[in-house]
Amino acid sequence: MSAIEYSIDSGGAADFSVDAARPGDLDQLRPLPRISIHAFCESDAVQRLMERCGQDRRMAKVSLRITGGSIAAAANMFASVSTPNLIILETGTEPRSLLAELAPLAEVCDPSTKVIIIGRHNDIALYRDLIRHGISEYMVAPVSMADVLTAVSAIFVDPEAEPLGRSLAFIGAKGGCGSSIIAHNCAWGISNLFSTETILADLDLPYGTANIDFDQDPPQGISEAVFAPDRLDEVFLDRLLTKCSEHLSLLAAPSMLDRAYDFEAGAFHPILEILQRSAPVSVLDVPHIWSDWTRSVLAEADEVVVTAVPDLASLRNTKNLFDALKKIRPNDRAPHLILNQVGMPKRPEIAPNEFCESLELEAAAIIAFDAVLFGNASNSGRMIAEIDKKSPVAETFSQVAHLLTGRATIKKARKGGLGKVLARLRGR
Repeated sequence: MSAIEYSIDSGGAADFSVDAARPGDLDQLRPLPRISIHAFCESDAVQRLMERCGQDRRMAKVSLRITGGSIAAAANMFASVSTPNLIILETGTEPRSLLAELAPLAEVCDPSTKVIIIGRHNDIALYRDLIRHGISEYMVAPVSMADVLTAVSAIFVDPEAEPLGRSLAFIGAKGGCGSSIIAHNCAWGISNLFSTETILADLDLPYGTANIDFDQDPPQGISEAVFAPDRLDEVFLDRLLTKCSEHLSLLAAPSMLDRAYDFEAGAFHPILEILQRSAPVSVLDVPHIWSDWTRSVLAEADEVVVTAVPDLASLRNTKNLFDALKKIRPNDRAPHLILNQVGMPKRPEIAPNEFCESLELEAAAIIAFDAVLFGNASNSGRMIAEIDKKSPVAETFSQVAHLLTGRATIKKARKGGLGKVLARLRGR
């Protein structure tokens, strides 16, 4: 019989209601490999659970099919078609009858097919019988998304594989809000403060500024990687990287207009994969555009940082970004907000507390406008902490570096209505 994994509810006739994954529950899970999964669900709750699993970014490579039906329906279907890599079954069958009900399915399953069963009964004798018949795992319902994805991961992800690095994507709510300079300073801070190998990838191929900010002029960079994905491996990536400091490497943009940079949705996926295998932290400087490929990059990143300035356009765009990211990253933490250029002389602006209250969140950082400090850093190709390590801005970047690497937390988001600022937007 194929390896089969069961999930059982405690207390006999169990409630099959399932809870959504909480932010952070899935942080340690690796993306699943390219496998096929077919789920047979008897209840609406488990069917909704499987649908949510299918929307998770860690399932991006998985081919998932969901069917309403029982173990018998699965046996009937696979009598005439080949079985997938994994079958997930929901059943309310009594323990004394479950093995007999599974027998027809076992006869038609390929030897390599694994099966997960979500059942009702907490019975240790049944569990041992199922394990003895080739079962991979036997869980207790009600099950959550984290339970299901963890179980699948335990079957198909090599436990000896090296851990993947974390990817941090930075994007601006509008052009000119300073997202790139914040990404560069955070990358430098993470590498310098924690002696962590960090790779900064400048994804703004025509207009990227990472090479200027670090006073570098590399002959090669990210364009060679994105236009030749078949050559991409750790050795090739190492040739494309430029060393900026002891622990920080740069995958620079060409910053030239000699060609059009139109990419399909998955164009940067091979690069992101190899970056995660090559360094504990990769910082992605994402340009302020909304396309298939930027959407895909933001969906795949472990953390997203949105930089905004305190005006109405930024407020509208930030809300739209947060709403869009919630849909494409339903099981991940909300993006972090950095409010930049606060207090610019003679510019009317929205007060930071009003800006945040309107979005029902707390800013991860609020950075005051300082033209001299940022201008000197940019013109000299150095980071803020290198220019003035005692400045409040340098301290803010240090705090953000701690936050993004899990060494600090921010206050819980405030509750409340959208407030008068969004009302002003509606009025316009």
